[in-house]
Amino acid sequence: MELNTLDWSIVGLFFVIVLSIGWIASRTAGKDTSEFFLGGRGMPWWLLGISMVACTFSADTPNLVTGMVRENGVAKNWAWWAFLITGMVTVFIYAKLWRRSNVMTDLEFYEKRYGGKPAAFLRGFRAVYLGLFFNVLIMGTVTLAAIKIGAVMLDLKPWQTVVGASIVVVIYASLGGLKGVIWADFFQYSIAMFGAVLAAVVAVRQPEVGGLRNLLNHPSLQGKISFVPEFTDPSVYIPLLIIPVAVQWWAVWYPGAEPGGGGYIAQRMLAAKNERNAIGATLLFNFAHYALRPWPWIIVALASLIIYPDLQSIKADFPAITEQYLRDDVAYPVMLSKLDPGWLGLVVASLIAAYMSTIGTHLNWGSSYLVNDFYKRFFNPTATEKNFVAVGRISTVLLMLFAGLLSLFFLQDATQAFNILLLSGAGSGLIYLLRWFWWRINAWTEVVAMIVATLSAVVLVFFISDMWLADTFGTFYPLPPDYKAYGIKALSGTVFPIKLIISIVFTTLSWIITTYLTRPEEKKTLEDFYQLTHPGGPGWKKVVDEAEREGRFINEHYVGRSWEMPIQILMVFIGCIIIYASLFGIGNILYGNPLTATIMFIVAAAGTYFLFRSFTKLRAN
Repeated sequence: MELNTLDWSIVGLFFVIVLSIGWIASRTAGKDTSEFFLGGRGMPWWLLGISMVACTFSADTPNLVTGMVRENGVAKNWAWWAFLITGMVTVFIYAKLWRRSNVMTDLEFYEKRYGGKPAAFLRGFRAVYLGLFFNVLIMGTVTLAAIKIGAVMLDLKPWQTVVGASIVVVIYASLGGLKGVIWADFFQYSIAMFGAVLAAVVAVRQPEVGGLRNLLNHPSLQGKISFVPEFTDPSVYIPLLIIPVAVQWWAVWYPGAEPGGGGYIAQRMLAAKNERNAIGATLLFNFAHYALRPWPWIIVALASLIIYPDLQSIKADFPAITEQYLRDDVAYPVMLSKLDPGWLGLVVASLIAAYMSTIGTHLNWGSSYLVNDFYKRFFNPTATEKNFVAVGRISTVLLMLFAGLLSLFFLQDATQAFNILLLSGAGSGLIYLLRWFWWRINAWTEVVAMIVATLSAVVLVFFISDMWLADTFGTFYPLPPDYKAYGIKALSGTVFPIKLIISIVFTTLSWIITTYLTRPEEKKTLEDFYQLTHPGGPGWKKVVDEAEREGRFINEHYVGRSWEMPIQILMVFIGCIIIYASLFGIGNILYGNPLTATIMFIVAAAGTYFLFRSFTKLRAN
């Protein structure tokens, strides 16, 4: 494909607007670290919510969804749809707690919740582990998607895409800080969403597809379009639905869907004006993320199965794609090659917007860890605020450099990186839910969980063969009867749930045993944390009662008030129903089922009415 003058003009205008946003935000971003990393803690809910969803609207997400649909059908999306439960828990239970903590980053939380050298080690180690290594892996995955898009749509070599895609985002992220990133997200999300819808419209209008109705009735899509997997085969519905919904959402730490909130989601909550803005932002994010965005990508993925039923057909039309990058996820940019001139420039701009919004957020988030939780905490705590901002800008550039190198030389497809990320956090998720509400969790709990989860992921990925796992655990876990005939890549996807369960069980047992074998945190540390955040509940009764017996009243602000957890759990349940009903209501409209869609929307509307009536009962500090 070639972009004409109009296409390049649209792309050029997009870059000018984004750089202008960064330059305007830079006027205040360099003032101090609160401005650079939290936008001055005065951001409104609607802007933060759009920023959250823009970050997850990354260049690799359409590729990831396309790969999932092509491999296992629409139902495979439960691998990430299940994280909605995590999101709703964050909205109604944890958002206000994060805002009360008043920390700069979620890692600073460690030295408020825990004490002594273990807490300091945990904060410093995770600053490097998450801010550098984990963050670079995520950005490398996003950059990998940009490489595939550049190769298919613009005939660019990988290094050309990496260099070109990195320069602008590094400039505006390092100049404008979080405020620049958030306002750029608002602009970029609008462009990205329009481009995704346009791509879906063009896909169904292709002659081979012949419209939406023909798409959904095409024999090539038999067994691919159902919202849920086939329940006659446990080897299908257990890994695709049961494990994500019953286990994965609470047991696995995953960026953007951390149990209890964390990462750049916590950063946005900490940047909110107050608790209600933090709650509103995360609620808007979850609705837009799960209910509004998936369907344009799913439609493109389904259309790609008709036009390009296998990888060989893609290779035939795009021989320049190297074997390293020839995977099912490349079908999304391949489908975008069907766009006409003029529209092509707009969609290219939308993909650049999706890429830059995600990378910009991760650069600022990772830099905040490296500066606030590593450099400032352990190396130069007395430096000036301008010095910290300067170090933040330098680390922004270095993070982008490392991510580019990773995408060029190591990564192959989006699903591969998604699975690695899931395994690396498997078994630790429950800690992030409990540490707010159970006084007995200590720093060693998290240290051991982090180490064991990481080692488990390394061993399961690099040292244990997939066939051995299938043969050994096939008796206990339902595998397809013909799994021995699978290729290496297909078998890897089949046994991945086994790896996940092994890692969850082993890691969970390790941190539970560690919790009871190690000493609890100091009394003062626990009391100070309770007074700061007021989580309430029976998990803190021992600490509260003991303090009162000794004449310290750490709960006086909430004396006479009932614990909010029961109504919060009810709101989590109702929130999930609203968003799932909206998601499948939209799906049923596209599938030509107006009656079912109407019922879904009525359920969503009734749930919304109840939710907002209940929301007023939540107290705020």
